[in-house]
Amino acid sequence: MNAKFTEKKYRVVLIFVTSLFLMWAIAITMGDILNKHFQNVLNISKATSGLVQLSIFGAYALMGIPAGLFMKKYGYKKGVLLGLGLYAFGAFLFIPAANNESFGFFRLALFILAAGLATLETVAHPFVAALGDERTSDQRVNFAQLFNGLGAILGPLLGGYFIFGAGEHSGLESVKTLYGGIGVVILIVALAFSFVKVPQLKDPHAAELTTEDASVTDVVPGAPLYKQRHFIFAVLAQFFNIAAQSGTWAYFINYGVEKMGLTDHQASYYFSLSMAMMMIGRFIGTFLMKYVAPNKLLAVYTLANVVLCIIISQSFGWVSFIALVMLNFFLSIMYPTIFSLGLKKLGNKIEQASSFLVMAMFGGAVFPPVMGLIAEKDVASSYLLPIGCYVIILLFAVKFYKPKTLGVTAKK
Repeated sequence: MNAKFTEKKYRVVLIFVTSLFLMWAIAITMGDILNKHFQNVLNISKATSGLVQLSIFGAYALMGIPAGLFMKKYGYKKGVLLGLGLYAFGAFLFIPAANNESFGFFRLALFILAAGLATLETVAHPFVAALGDERTSDQRVNFAQLFNGLGAILGPLLGGYFIFGAGEHSGLESVKTLYGGIGVVILIVALAFSFVKVPQLKDPHAAELTTEDASVTDVVPGAPLYKQRHFIFAVLAQFFNIAAQSGTWAYFINYGVEKMGLTDHQASYYFSLSMAMMMIGRFIGTFLMKYVAPNKLLAVYTLANVVLCIIISQSFGWVSFIALVMLNFFLSIMYPTIFSLGLKKLGNKIEQASSFLVMAMFGGAVFPPVMGLIAEKDVASSYLLPIGCYVIILLFAVKFYKPKTLGVTAKK
């Protein structure tokens, strides 16, 4: 008999948890709209505006482990409520930040908001996996990821409409209105979720590695994470994946304005289109994984983005701009695939490993300011920089994805 997608007792909880995937995607992609808006309104350089991403992904680096420990001690529900509380508080801080016209204040607000996003992301993946039979846990995670893709489309649309659509003279008033509204919505969701009863749950991915598994792999049951080679390289690959992704998104609107002659408003809609390509890429990638090994598909998608980055850097007009839109199609499977491959054969260390993989998103903090220094001279040339990131991801996909404990040889 086929296992059910979920059970009746979990349905209300599943709806709430799935909505979280949409909520954090909206906030993250809207950060790239703020990047360009702050350049316009606060008269800061591209390199300085890249500190927006430092604030967002820096919070991921600092909050990954504390969020995992909080979840382990207090459970999934309280972890979600903590994440929503920080999200709402950070959103409301945009109001005094705008009143003071302070970029530093905005970065503080973004950091607190992103600490909430990091908490939600750390908690939501194992939470949604636990809401039903372990045999259908991957289906539930992929289902929730579809709403993450939808949120990534809505973020630029909302930002473009409320921020750029309000006109040049709106200044920071449009930012106050948008984020104040977001804060109210998040508080309502948190209040509603506080009344939802969550049944006793167990993460289906936390099963111990068996001696049979160990006999056919180079993995030792219970070995510390720092000895698990595939996990270490997964963290590295995830760091550079998010670095490439955040840099691509941070200067997308700059590329559309400077190379294509678009307005900020028009470029934001093309950015939303590129996010739709990411959603389509995830659909197609999930289908192809029925026939192609995940690591091999990851390698193919990575090589495709190397080629696209070269085309983008040459400023071939619409050919280059279409290549920029298509980057997200091939970025689509990278985050979940690296995440999944990195967790293979880790037994009861899944929660700890997940925290480190979330922390690896710090790559998105350090890369945009560096890329912005090149973008100051030529935004097209700055897209050569992510190629170095893709080389690391390719090495992981081709060689270092296999579960292996350092210093161990498999039993035959």
